[in-house]
Amino acid sequence: MSDSTPGRPPALPVTFRPAHTRAVLLTAGAALFVVITLIALLLDHLSPGERVSFVFTAALLAGVLFLLARPKVVADEAGVTVVNIVSRRRLEWAEILQVNLRPGDPWVFLDLSDGTSLPALGIQPGIARQRAVSDARALRALAEDRSTPGDAAPPG
Repeated sequence: MSDSTPGRPPALPVTFRPAHTRAVLLTAGAALFVVITLIALLLDHLSPGERVSFVFTAALLAGVLFLLARPKVVADEAGVTVVNIVSRRRLEWAEILQVNLRPGDPWVFLDLSDGTSLPALGIQPGIARQRAVSDARALRALAEDRSTPGDAAPPG
């Protein structure tokens, strides 16, 4: 989702998310809910409790697909918010040491100053590999641009 020229980070704020994957998951979740609910309503021999259980199951399955569509990475002037399937973490730019998307990785990994690595599922090469590579480069450029040491002399 970045609109940056090569070598220059995108304008902030910017949100990175797997748009194609998200569209597929949201569409599948909605379709699944509608189809199972219609089946529950159209089957004459089901009791009201069975109908409710069909609809509940449809809602549960759709909810799982909607959760899988949740991941995103939001970068702003103050830092980065990584939203994964069931978690959200706010990072300051200085906490991000490196942005990695190696061949075969399922998503971007952020190497952090506390020695840990945080998966950022909002940038994943699944359906749109080139988009993920572009987004990873844009986030890397932003992190490098914003993570400069505060005690460095200003240019000039």
